[in-house]
Amino acid sequence: MAIAVCENLVDDQGQELLVHGSAQFPVACYADDLAREPVPWHWHNEWECAVVAQGRAEVAADTEHFTAEAGEGYFIHAGVLHSMCAAGDGACRLQAVVFHPSLVGGSPGSVFDRQYVQPLLARGSPPCVWLRRGEAWQAAALDEIAAAWHSCARETAGYELAVRAALSRLAFQLTLRGPAAPPPTARSLRETARMKAMLRYIEQNLDAPLDTAAIAASAAVSESECLRCFRRTIGLPPVQYVRQLRIRRAAALLRETDLSVSEIGARCGFPDASYFAKTFRALTGRSPGAYRRSDEPPVAAEG
Repeated sequence: MAIAVCENLVDDQGQELLVHGSAQFPVACYADDLAREPVPWHWHNEWECAVVAQGRAEVAADTEHFTAEAGEGYFIHAGVLHSMCAAGDGACRLQAVVFHPSLVGGSPGSVFDRQYVQPLLARGSPPCVWLRRGEAWQAAALDEIAAAWHSCARETAGYELAVRAALSRLAFQLTLRGPAAPPPTARSLRETARMKAMLRYIEQNLDAPLDTAAIAASAAVSESECLRCFRRTIGLPPVQYVRQLRIRRAAALLRETDLSVSEIGARCGFPDASYFAKTFRALTGRSPGAYRRSDEPPVAAEG
């Protein structure tokens, strides 16, 4: 299994399309530089864990937000909306492992499933666990994530067993000592469903005019409720989030294609080339042309 750079593609429900591993070995490992390519809001049916190998990472999962320093990391449950970006200047390298709970649990109803998977899938578990070196069990959990990732990178004989063993020990640490959380309220579940619907609508219409009214209508909520959901979950108003997402997509097209600047702007919802250039410079500090010529083109986030 080669270490890959994660490409964030979602379906019409906002769920990530990328297949993580295979049915026979449902795990994949990724090396990402968040300064170059932030991970936008998305969700998937697998568990995700990671260690920050360099720099500082802003991690958001559901309504939780924190800054993970180098050596720290996280564990995110299946179905949880989440995103990551670099905090500050310079590289921010993330070593991430995405795996289906069945890798650890085996057959439904097995002792592994009942004792180490189902407790983590229970509603009493928080959507995300911030892992730091200050507590012994969290340091051990971080070591298991790193061990799984490096086993994938080396691909020596029997690495599949090593990966599964490390992730099983991670599940054990989380089951035994992981923090508990109260069950989600009906309101929070409803808000998550609304956010997924609105993010899905944005992804599907990123090249078209988008305003708060249209985004709110996609989830059958008022504009004020739409604004509240975005502020609480993402920390940005919807129009500002759309602008940020469009510039990130434009940055990727500038790096990866030979399309003209004006065509990229149009594909990302900026039919006016001069407005596209102005907005791009405001968010990145560079013109689209200068960004394309740069060896290290970071995309700044709006605050």
